[in-house]
Amino acid sequence: MTTHSELTAQLKKYFGFDNFKGNQEAIIQNVLSQNDTFVLMPTGGGKSLCYQLPSLLMEGTAIVISPLIALMKNQVDAMRNFAEEDGIAHFINSSLTRQAIDAVKADIVSGKTKLLYVAPESLTKDENIEFLKQIKISFYAVDEAHCISEWGHDFRPEYRRIRPIINDIGAAPLIALTATATPKVQHDIQKNLGMLGATVYKSSFNRENLYYEVRNKSNTIDKDIIKYIRAQNGKSGIIYCLSRKKVEELAETLKVNGISVLPYHAGMDSAVRSQNQDMFLMEKVQIIVATIAFGMGIDKPDVRFVIHYDMPKSLEGYYQETGRGGRDGGEGQCIAYYAYKDLDKLRNFMQGKPVAEQEIGNQLLLETQAYAESSVCRRKLLLHYFGEEYKQDNCGSCDNCMKPKKTMEGQELLVVILETILAVREKFKAEHIVDILKGQATSDVTSYQHDELDSFGSAPDEDEKFLQAIIRQAMIAGFISKDIENYGLLRLTTAGKAYLKKPTSFPVVKDNDFEEDDEETNVKSGGGTCAADDVLFSILKDLRKKLSKKLEVPPFVIFQDPSLEAMATTYPITMDELQNIPGVGAGKAKRYGEEFLKVIKEHVKENEIIRPEDLRVRTVAKKSQLKVSIIQAIDRKIALDDIADSKGLDMGELLDEIEAIVYSGTKINIDYFLREIMEPDHVDEIFDYFRTAESDKIEPALRELGEDDFSEVEVRLVRIKFLSEIGN
Repeated sequence: MTTHSELTAQLKKYFGFDNFKGNQEAIIQNVLSQNDTFVLMPTGGGKSLCYQLPSLLMEGTAIVISPLIALMKNQVDAMRNFAEEDGIAHFINSSLTRQAIDAVKADIVSGKTKLLYVAPESLTKDENIEFLKQIKISFYAVDEAHCISEWGHDFRPEYRRIRPIINDIGAAPLIALTATATPKVQHDIQKNLGMLGATVYKSSFNRENLYYEVRNKSNTIDKDIIKYIRAQNGKSGIIYCLSRKKVEELAETLKVNGISVLPYHAGMDSAVRSQNQDMFLMEKVQIIVATIAFGMGIDKPDVRFVIHYDMPKSLEGYYQETGRGGRDGGEGQCIAYYAYKDLDKLRNFMQGKPVAEQEIGNQLLLETQAYAESSVCRRKLLLHYFGEEYKQDNCGSCDNCMKPKKTMEGQELLVVILETILAVREKFKAEHIVDILKGQATSDVTSYQHDELDSFGSAPDEDEKFLQAIIRQAMIAGFISKDIENYGLLRLTTAGKAYLKKPTSFPVVKDNDFEEDDEETNVKSGGGTCAADDVLFSILKDLRKKLSKKLEVPPFVIFQDPSLEAMATTYPITMDELQNIPGVGAGKAKRYGEEFLKVIKEHVKENEIIRPEDLRVRTVAKKSQLKVSIIQAIDRKIALDDIADSKGLDMGELLDEIEAIVYSGTKINIDYFLREIMEPDHVDEIFDYFRTAESDKIEPALRELGEDDFSEVEVRLVRIKFLSEIGN
């Protein structure tokens, strides 16, 4: 065994560090002793060193299986910087030419190469397997090992083939490393890699320097983000979006507002993507707007803020992405924007996938929702999710702890919840328990005769969200456990059974209330509108109402609330300025603009308002070429689903584009498509609804018309027809 002083000397020699961090030394000693090793270490904890140093000290070449080409390049470059010889580290993946691969193999055979990075896909190729059989392998390292598990946030089926391939190439010690893994995922990794006997090293998941906050996602999110970035004085930040389209749109919006920014997503040309990544690492650009493809293993220590434009699909993904902030131990602000409808959209995307996959996806989304809406310390919630207990009641660095809510006594409700879980024999999920307490005779409740339980209807007046909050807080307190493997069935722990025998006070807090926009007044949960000038907003709404009566059209046909809010924020006083307002466009400006401009001019003059440029978030012409080609395709009477396919959009995205076209005042005719897919009386019924509707929102329309009779797509299509014919 290598002594402490010898190992520290090697650390200094190769990497220039005087001391090891956390568990690093113990992990490295275990690898040098040729034992299987499982490493659970948060982002920024120094995982890579745990296999890099042993590879330099052991005979042969270490094989590192890694999921991302960008990550391989990044780490190979770093290793070469530490060594005198470039050949010390190489990678083999699809980005290399045949000639380059031959050069790599020559270095390995000659004994120069101590570390070889391979993608799991490359590892499965017969020629690579045959080559690796001929060389001395010191050990295998599986990086980002959570990719093995379907319950992990970045599941890759090819990772499940690693063990059989290793067996084929030849046995050697194995080290698996991950920054995020729930207890369920940890077990999955060890079982699949055949390393249940491995020595396990767990570091705390607590990143004390990170501040966590969840904000309500309103229609002023772009303005909020611009304002926030401007206050950061040039500090580096990452903004994560779920779709490639949103990445490009947001990057453009930030750019035209004078922010140093570049986009990054898997659909971009690989050379451009690499260049953008390097520009960010070299601090030639302040902000990267990216999908989750960005950041795995990217070692930029001074990222000062991580913003989630959309909530991620899982808490593991969220933890890993926020973990890219403050890796040097300095400030790291993690701000996520939450709207329930975003999670609904993600649920819809899962339709058509295998049932088991949908169940897993839904469980992960429920955890994300619970985290976003909860009023409990966010650090406590995150650490509990990863199987770690955080004992402090107030972490002092999350929004919930900075503004704690009043507690309420939950003892009585907790007792009923625990009794109900036992009464249903610990075989049901939280939603089912809540249905029983509320007295909701759903098909599941009645088919199991749970409407005959004593607790059925015992809490009819309690809010469903509050009952869910008590269940979650009872989990954190250790009274209830959730059997993730069986899709989230609730079970009582030993402590929960003891609590039932001798209940004590159980203070609970209500969840945060993330209200959807109020349909007509656009009042948010925080009160007030999103307009900078509430008085002008009110005047403009009155004018819209007056015009609506005069022209006999619903108010939303003239201008939508977000357009009025933008007018009451940026004070447009010319036709050109009015056309730049989102949702206005040349057609609407010409048709309705004069009277609105007159009112705004008078208001500005009377109140001596200076129109500050920084209040105006400049908007980008949203891919006008795409909109033109959609209009042309509709003119040629091409079916909308065919247009969507040809543009690489799903139907929802295409309807977004068409709605933007008609809201801006352009007239289009989709009657040819409606005739193909809908009954004429159905079209008339929806059309008549919008004639008298107070709002153009889809949800109330579906409620009024009957969700069983009409689909969301049908209502949106007829709304397009209505707006085009009546408004334009």
